[in-house]
Amino acid sequence: MGSSVYTMVPLTEAVEPVDFEEYLRTHPPIIESGPLRDLIEFPPDDIEVVCTPRECRTVGQAVPEEGHNDAHVRDCVRSYTEDWNVVNRRYHKLGTGFNPNTLDKQKERQKGLPKQVFEADEMPDVSDDLKRRSISIDETPRGSWACSIFDLKNSVPDALLPHLLDRAPNEEIDRHNEEHRKSNRHRELFALHPALEEEEPIERHCVPDVPKEHFGQRLLVKCLSLKFEIEIEPIFASLALYDVKEKKKISENFLFDLNSEQTKGMLRSHIQTAAISTLARSAIFSITYPSQDVFLVIQLEKVLQQGDIGECAEPYMVFKESDTAKNKEKLDKLRSQSEQFCTRLGRYRMPFAWTAIHLMNIVNSAGSLERDTELEMGLPGQNRTTSGDESCSLSSFRPATLTVTNFFKQEGDRLSDEDLYKFLADMRRPSSVLRRLRPITAQLKIDISPAPENPHYCLTPDLQQVKPYPDSRVRPTREILEFPPRDVYVPNTTYRNLLYVNPHSLNFANRQGSARNITVKVQFMNGEDPNNAMPVIFGKSSCADYAKEAYTAVVYHNRSPDFHDEVKIKLPASLTDHHHILFTFYHVSCQQKQNTPLETPVGYTWIPMLQNGRLRTGNFCLPVSLEKPPQSYSVLSPDVPLPGMKWVDNHRGVFNVEVTSVSTVHTQDQYLDKFFALVHALDHMFPVRIGDMRIMENNLEEELKSSIAALNSSQLEPIVRFLHLLLDKLVLLVVRPPVITGQIVNLGQASFEVMASIVNRLHKYLDTSQDMHGRNSLLSSYVYYVFRLPNMDPNSPSPVHYATMARSAQRPASLNLNRSRSLSNSNPDISGTPTSPDDEVRSIIGSKVGDTLQTRHGLRYVSQFFWGVVSPLCINGAAMERCGNRMSSHTESASFLQTLTGRLPTKKLFHEELALQWVVSSGIVREGALQQAWFFFELMVKSIIHHLYFIERLESPRKNRFPERFMDDITALVSTIAGDIVSRFQKDLELVERLNTSLAFFLNDLLSVMDRGFVFSLIKTYWKQVSTKLYMLQNPTLESLRLDFLRIVCSHEHYVTLNLPCSLLTPPASPSPSVSSATSQSSGFSTHAQDQKIANMFELSVPFREQHYLAGLVLTELAVILDPEGEAMFGLHKKVISVVHNLLSSHDSDPRYADPEVKACVSMLYLPLIGIVMETLPQLHDFTAQGSADGAGGDESVEDGNSMISQTVAMAIAGTSSPMSRPSSFLLNPQASRPHATFSAESSRSLLICLLWVLKNADECVLQKWFTDLSVSQLNRLLDMLFLCVSCFEYKGKKAFERMNSLTFKKSKDMKAKLEEAILGSIGARQEMVRRSRGQLGTHGTHTGTAGPLTSVTRAELEHEALIDGNLATEANLIILDTLEIIVQAVSVTESKESILGGMLKVLLHSMACNQSALYLQHCFATQRALVSKFPELLFEEETEQCADLCLRLLRNCSSSIGSIRSHASASLYLLMRQNFEIGNNFARVKMQATMSLSSLVGTSQNFNEEFLRRSLKTILTYGEEDLELRETTFPDQVQDLVFNLHMILSDTVKMKEHQEDPEMLIDLMYRIAKGYQTSPDLRLTWMQNMAGKHSERTNHAEAAQCLVHSAALVAEYLSMLEDRKYLPVGCVTFQNVSSNVLEESAVSDDVVSPDEEGICSGKYFTEAGLVGLLDQAASSFSLAGMYEAVNEVYKVLIPIHEANRDAKKLATIHGKLQEAFGKIVHQDGKRMFGTYFRVGFYGSKFGDLDEQEFVYKEPAITKLAELEHRVCPRYGEDQVEVIKDSNLVDKCKLDPNKAYVQITYVEPYFDTYEMKDRITYFDKNYNLRRFVYCTPFTLDGRAHGDLHDQFKRKTILTTSHAFPYIKTRINIIHKEEVSSMPIEVAIEDMQKKTQELAFATHQDPSDAKMLQMVLQGSVGTTVNQGPLEVAQVFLSEIPSDPKLYRHHNKLRLCFKDFTKRCEDALRKNKSLIGPDQKEYQRELERNYHRLKEALQPLICRKIPQLYKPVLQVTSHRSPSSVEHTQMKVF
Repeated sequence: MGSSVYTMVPLTEAVEPVDFEEYLRTHPPIIESGPLRDLIEFPPDDIEVVCTPRECRTVGQAVPEEGHNDAHVRDCVRSYTEDWNVVNRRYHKLGTGFNPNTLDKQKERQKGLPKQVFEADEMPDVSDDLKRRSISIDETPRGSWACSIFDLKNSVPDALLPHLLDRAPNEEIDRHNEEHRKSNRHRELFALHPALEEEEPIERHCVPDVPKEHFGQRLLVKCLSLKFEIEIEPIFASLALYDVKEKKKISENFLFDLNSEQTKGMLRSHIQTAAISTLARSAIFSITYPSQDVFLVIQLEKVLQQGDIGECAEPYMVFKESDTAKNKEKLDKLRSQSEQFCTRLGRYRMPFAWTAIHLMNIVNSAGSLERDTELEMGLPGQNRTTSGDESCSLSSFRPATLTVTNFFKQEGDRLSDEDLYKFLADMRRPSSVLRRLRPITAQLKIDISPAPENPHYCLTPDLQQVKPYPDSRVRPTREILEFPPRDVYVPNTTYRNLLYVNPHSLNFANRQGSARNITVKVQFMNGEDPNNAMPVIFGKSSCADYAKEAYTAVVYHNRSPDFHDEVKIKLPASLTDHHHILFTFYHVSCQQKQNTPLETPVGYTWIPMLQNGRLRTGNFCLPVSLEKPPQSYSVLSPDVPLPGMKWVDNHRGVFNVEVTSVSTVHTQDQYLDKFFALVHALDHMFPVRIGDMRIMENNLEEELKSSIAALNSSQLEPIVRFLHLLLDKLVLLVVRPPVITGQIVNLGQASFEVMASIVNRLHKYLDTSQDMHGRNSLLSSYVYYVFRLPNMDPNSPSPVHYATMARSAQRPASLNLNRSRSLSNSNPDISGTPTSPDDEVRSIIGSKVGDTLQTRHGLRYVSQFFWGVVSPLCINGAAMERCGNRMSSHTESASFLQTLTGRLPTKKLFHEELALQWVVSSGIVREGALQQAWFFFELMVKSIIHHLYFIERLESPRKNRFPERFMDDITALVSTIAGDIVSRFQKDLELVERLNTSLAFFLNDLLSVMDRGFVFSLIKTYWKQVSTKLYMLQNPTLESLRLDFLRIVCSHEHYVTLNLPCSLLTPPASPSPSVSSATSQSSGFSTHAQDQKIANMFELSVPFREQHYLAGLVLTELAVILDPEGEAMFGLHKKVISVVHNLLSSHDSDPRYADPEVKACVSMLYLPLIGIVMETLPQLHDFTAQGSADGAGGDESVEDGNSMISQTVAMAIAGTSSPMSRPSSFLLNPQASRPHATFSAESSRSLLICLLWVLKNADECVLQKWFTDLSVSQLNRLLDMLFLCVSCFEYKGKKAFERMNSLTFKKSKDMKAKLEEAILGSIGARQEMVRRSRGQLGTHGTHTGTAGPLTSVTRAELEHEALIDGNLATEANLIILDTLEIIVQAVSVTESKESILGGMLKVLLHSMACNQSALYLQHCFATQRALVSKFPELLFEEETEQCADLCLRLLRNCSSSIGSIRSHASASLYLLMRQNFEIGNNFARVKMQATMSLSSLVGTSQNFNEEFLRRSLKTILTYGEEDLELRETTFPDQVQDLVFNLHMILSDTVKMKEHQEDPEMLIDLMYRIAKGYQTSPDLRLTWMQNMAGKHSERTNHAEAAQCLVHSAALVAEYLSMLEDRKYLPVGCVTFQNVSSNVLEESAVSDDVVSPDEEGICSGKYFTEAGLVGLLDQAASSFSLAGMYEAVNEVYKVLIPIHEANRDAKKLATIHGKLQEAFGKIVHQDGKRMFGTYFRVGFYGSKFGDLDEQEFVYKEPAITKLAELEHRVCPRYGEDQVEVIKDSNLVDKCKLDPNKAYVQITYVEPYFDTYEMKDRITYFDKNYNLRRFVYCTPFTLDGRAHGDLHDQFKRKTILTTSHAFPYIKTRINIIHKEEVSSMPIEVAIEDMQKKTQELAFATHQDPSDAKMLQMVLQGSVGTTVNQGPLEVAQVFLSEIPSDPKLYRHHNKLRLCFKDFTKRCEDALRKNKSLIGPDQKEYQRELERNYHRLKEALQPLICRKIPQLYKPVLQVTSHRSPSSVEHTQMKVF
């Protein structure tokens, strides 16, 4: 089987895979079409290359205006607009990575499941039952035949099964049963099995996200109204976000105004029409890094007027709205002034006021309020947040409406950003400086809310309309551009080209002349003429979209103003040297004076836009010229001192301005700029200027290479932004090496190196954006969406064909690209070979290409075309060839003319070049590539598919798709990478894990496009390297890596096809001895080819592994890892099982395999699984040990291993001594049953469900053939496996689900995870990745499997779980039943059927014992009936024990609450009797078994319903009446006899049910029933066992042990009658030492019972093994009871038996246990407690039979009297029962006849003096007890207590009918005697007791100081000095007058003597024990002692002289004081 050794290739080595393509070619499919045909080959539409349109979020594409744009801009635009190029594996979702079992699709697949009915869920209402039952008890006389028959006759039978009694041939019955069984079965087994709890499956490769524009968290701000106390002029507002901590403005300005139309009218002369985009009043802000430091700053401006800000703001602070009428005149005046200023100065603004809102306050407070929130914002500091790190999520707070009431006026000298940050920081302080300022009161209302997903009417920062934009006339919302404070790494995806100019400050302090009210006019110029100002400056609010100029706000009378304006410019796409920003400084005259112009220019400066061809940005401190700049100034910087120009302040820098750009065209990185420029330079004529360099053609190559290398120095942020373009260009350089100076320059290596380094930088720094395989999301989306081979433009009308040319093998020298291998470029399709490249060129140019080219505009365009920028041409070339390094019509030459002169640039294939570069790389480059192998693999695969697609080779045969050398490169690559994995996994696990999965995904991808046999050989390469290493080093980590690899490779969507499922295994050429070792035990397989084929199919034979290559690898891994010998791999069980589970569950739900025929084909790939599971059987989790669940199965706990009995017996039969959970006769070698660590329950369950799937779907004929060939031991293994499956998939029941739920639903997975980590060494990097990516997903990341404790699961969910579990249990058991039927078919022809059929019955019976659905049980009973009818002798002669089990199971189901189950069970039971009768005209055996079974059932079952059983008995009677065939025989009478008998037992049961709550009564009743079966040993034994079971339940182990000893004695009696064996016990007598009660088991006389009679003593116990089992169990019960001495006695009986059998192993066990027992006796000396005894008397007619009965009750040790009272009384009604408090004789006449009385007295064991010689130990004094004593004090005058000299005492001695411990816990008292003591005798007893206590405390070892002091205190302490002293004074002060008391007097005197001596010893001992703190206490004790001794001295010394004369004969006489007339002894 699984782990057998094959002579050819052991399992640990890889076999040679099948040549897949060749196999397909030579084995054409026989079937024409249909699902089976589809299994044979991949579908033709397997792979498609799709152009998916790029989603554009705006209505129109954002592209630059048409014009002469340079190549770089065109490249950028193309990169942002071209469609995605996606390779789609159409069936990919059917691979295991997308297995519906790991998704929510499970629920869908479970729809429409039928509800299975289980008895466990259908428990009837118990209370109704009791009512019904109690009536029947009262109305009829109990216990008589008459009543029994009366009940039965009145019952209603269940429905009879039709045709049950017809005789039909077995074949027909089988066929009929099978039809029924197979109809309406659930098709998908795994849909019923809960998915395995796994992390994200490793083989899942999720589609990366589409690259898209980056947004942070978005916030919608709506400005609703702005209202001041007075309204006199227009006010303009701007909003922007600032981050105080970073000291950065983090958004552009949002400019808006809320002026009324009337107010706006004041500016009519300055504003033409307002564009709608400038009327926006709401804006969406994006915040990538939300924090507690973000403020929303609102700044207000107004039209410039005369006076500084304070003066202008004064009216706003003084006037109140309420006083409007009062101040009308003043306000009118102000308004008219404003109108004048607006008319004159309307184009200028001045700063006015500002305020700020702490954003997080709003978000947090809004989050905590329930509805849309209204917030008042007063002064700063009132609304502040102190904690710095509260969560800052802006995506989910509740919308809030803010009313801002306070503004601060702007300070003219504090306008800079620095000042603003100070203010903002100050605002957060409680004592804000700002609060001391006088505010401007106003009301600004704004709404803040999370931005909706797709807002309508939105404009981008470039004024593009965002979809949806239904109507252009609606006031828009503006998206505000974010300036993130830290880098954001997202590639550009849209065209954007913006420039922001922020003038900061100007210093005109040193300028002569008047320049005070200064404004700066900003213009963007594309020339020097004033008309060259471009309309590219974005307008403010309520104006045009774009303007040609912008003015800064004026600070009144300030020569050195600060500015806070932001000028936003739309940059032209292509910049020239003439583009510049011009700043003109004006003095504005606010007063209207004669001859004074409005504005006077006072200075000029500028910034050229380009410097060395790159955009200029940054902070500038510019000099300002006093005059207009001269001609051609724009190409120079103002820093250059132009001759003859006048400058402010001697050409010093006086104007500070910042220019920033947000552009997806300008990289703003020198290295990137240079690289892109050089790449474009290849198109130009030389020399070329790049930056400040002039590059000639001859140094271009060097420059290009160095610029590629220098890319490593670029900043990461620009690299990421231009990632797509950059990678495209690098790929281009690889594929099309440029021709420079006529030489081809090979840049492959340089490009490969820099790609590797860029990819690694991304991985290292952007580790948050990685998936679980460590793939950076930016890169994976580049490969998936963006990457394409450069010459394949999706926009072309059809796929591009390039002309291809064959070349002679001699290639031009110029083309030998330092390639050592010869390049194969043969192409069979082209006949003539042109002689030289020149001919080739002419042939192309002469074709259509030439014609097309001539129509273009000249040469430049053509050469660009060759770079693939313009849409390519369709070139009809010759047939396609697949040589890599070939010429192409897409020539990329430095100039086209060169091409014509005979030098041809080459076109390489990217994947070939990539593979080559990777293989030849070394050192740091290779390391870099390895680190990110996945990226290069994915590029390679996409390149391969593109290439095949475009040359239309995707459907061509795979053998010749690729050149030899490419295949060699791939082989070399895989081999070296496998080498890396093997050699580095211990050093660098994280890398190796990534590398391993990358390689696996790569091979998985290759299986879709390359020669599959070749890919198999690559897998083998990897396999071999790992195996070799594993052979040297058993390391689970490496094995775990291999499993991951295998799992990924096997997740291929056509995995089944790859395994050639329909191929029949051809036998090996020579009949190899590949028969597994296990098989060869018996018959061995026959050597015919056919049988050999069958064997090969079920074993991991070499043919199997070769042909089903991947399945072979999976099963081999399974076999090797589960191999019991492979301890090292223990931690991987779960993992390898989940690989198989995953595959099978995926096949199960795959629509392609839905057809049963196809599924049978697929399951052929897994036939060896059956063998593997059989091999690992001993290691599987033992589900049988758990016993069956509550409910139906629970009643049979006796059988299911909860109770001790059956288990012992099971062991006895199995011949083992250690309890083993399942009868081990199945296991081949029971001794080695579980030598290895077992699997977890979860893993075992997964493995078994896989097994069931194979059994369910495999072809039955094939299975049958194989079963026929198996040996007996193997078939038994198989049955054992099925037995385990039954337990494994047992239905748990709804109650269990509810219970599981009330606990935490999922067990903590942490422990499991930790364990695995511990086993596998270290936490894997992949797990790290998974965790990290989960963390990134936040709380939503956890999938359902790991969701926290599900505290409340809905009722519906519970119902659903139970529904599925019920269906799974039913389906699993039906599969087992199917398999059993196949086994029957297989073995019924062989000679070994007997041994197998027994095992089969076992499985069948076990399945009946478990919780089963009604549906399953019907089929199960049908199978059982068929089995019995086929092999009746088997059951009644061979497997007698099974017959008993069967009766029990049938009866159990006869009492089911479900009608259909009862019908079938009754039918089965009836047929069983009938068949037994037909064999021998008598069915004594079934009779006996049925009676025993029922007894056992009623004795142990809790929820057993006799009403239902009565109906079944009636049904059986009815069958008997209707059975015409046997009417004339004695059969009907016998049936009736049996049924009545059973009914009698039922009646007993009813009684037992009444006493369910009273254990003593229950046991008494069972005792009585057992006694009634004195003549039927089997039944007596059964009831004894029932009693044992009940005792065990109540932990009365001693009593349980006694029941077992009695059982054993009974068995011994009958065994000694049957066979005379010296070593067996001679009946009961042998057991007398164990218990004196056992003699009652002596056999009754022979004439009553003969053990030879059929059906008598036939039970499994009446054998030697049964006896041994009972004794074993008795010993263990005694051991549990702590009675170890009895254990020894039991073993004394057992040892001779084992000695006779020479069973050393058992003897070793026994002696071990004896050693343990004796050890415990020593160890627990003084610590054992066996029981407490009470006398209980019942008085009153209410007690019925118990009236006036007295018992001794044995209770657990330390039971208080009150506890017993509490237990006994309530049973008879609290108010009815009275407890008699004393222990005197009860006078019946004085009791109330309507009440019940209980008298409870504590009693102690009583022994005569002579007995004490034998009863030495504590055990002796507590075992075999029959006499007990209690004492009652009394005085002669009737009181209980009196003075010392009046105090008498009565002892009552009770004798019981049996000795304790007995088989009951209460025993009747049969004899009583009383003895009275005189006062002096009482005193003697007391003193003796005290003396003994002292002696004990003194000599105790180890000493117990506390105890000693307690006893001493009681003896000599002052308080109790009265005690002993008083006794002495009363009885010893005088010599008694009555000579009869002399001896007593003397005895007491001697007692005191002894007492004082003991006190002295005790004091001495105490002195040695105490510490210094107790010295005083000791002295006190000593003083007391001396006092006592002195007082006693005279009394002790007085002797009675008469006693020293000859002794008198004292005759006994009646004491006058004796009140009772009883005999009295005098001591």
